[in-house]
Amino acid sequence: MSKLIVNRLNKRVTILRPPGRDDLDEYGQPLDDYVPVATVWAAIEPLRGREYFAVMSEHAEVTTRIRIRYREGIDRTMRVQYRDSEFEILHIIHPEFGRKELQLMCKERQ
Repeated sequence: MSKLIVNRLNKRVTILRPPGRDDLDEYGQPLDDYVPVATVWAAIEPLRGREYFAVMSEHAEVTTRIRIRYREGIDRTMRVQYRDSEFEILHIIHPEFGRKELQLMCKERQ
């Protein structure tokens, strides 16, 4: 990951996963809410201009790219939370398969 990208990782986001069978609340009931996996530094980049229209032609719902350092185990069932906003992961891009960065192509949940 280049220094330029690292300098942009200025937002603390939480990666969330769907609850599993073993995730129970204090009363022993299954959880309905997503479960935090990790809190990491990220760059949140709303897509705009030509880049947005290029993405729109294939996937009209992709509105935001979230860049994080490479991390094992991230998949499309997960979500990313930043403050009061929650993003659904639609696609995961591994630039150059270098295991340095992940680009999460997301849409903001309303």
